[in-house]
Amino acid sequence: MIEELLPESVVAVEMLGDESIREAPLYPEEAALVARAVPKRRREFAAVRACARSAMEKLGVPPQAVVSGERGAPRWPDGLVGSMTHCEGYCAAALVRAADLASLGIDAEPHAALPEGVAEAVLLPAERERLGLLAAGRPGVHWDRLLFSAKESVYKAWFPLTGKWLDFMEADIELVPEPGERPHGILRARLLVPGPEVGGRRLQVFEGRWSVGHGMLTSAVVVPHRS
Repeated sequence: MIEELLPESVVAVEMLGDESIREAPLYPEEAALVARAVPKRRREFAAVRACARSAMEKLGVPPQAVVSGERGAPRWPDGLVGSMTHCEGYCAAALVRAADLASLGIDAEPHAALPEGVAEAVLLPAERERLGLLAAGRPGVHWDRLLFSAKESVYKAWFPLTGKWLDFMEADIELVPEPGERPHGILRARLLVPGPEVGGRRLQVFEGRWSVGHGMLTSAVVVPHRS
């Protein structure tokens, strides 16, 4: 699901279904991060890192520990950039050589409405208006949760480039459906704060893709070295 949203240069590895997400081996420095976590959290933490190590191998990089850095962002081996996501019954990791992309972000959410009160806290008025139009045309999609996923992907692509927090209200995201039986399309995120400098230019728009399927909402954002 994530792989179809990403360029060919990116390697994505996924696990789908509760039965496939078992507690995988961890490096000692990883195990220390979840030593006090509940079993479900440890399984998800370990499974998504198993995905990441599989992606490393496919890129010809020896598998190694993935520990958390500032604000929980994963620390990748030198020469790689990537992103991870997990939710109920699903996890994925996407990695690419740093020479091919400046940054990327992925996110997966269950295909369900946002919990009550969350939309008001994370969606701009203009975004909510556009979602109303989308819902009128395709009411079977939980557009609010999909936009939340897109904001997560934008943040995951933003943080490695800036080292700064990006509030939900600091990116105005538009979801643009494309023709097809299964809902999918592109996303454009207009940054409402000064964007990162990439390739000698300040970048104020992030772009990516989204999809709905298998009971999941998935999104991905990629930042090329030059736009």
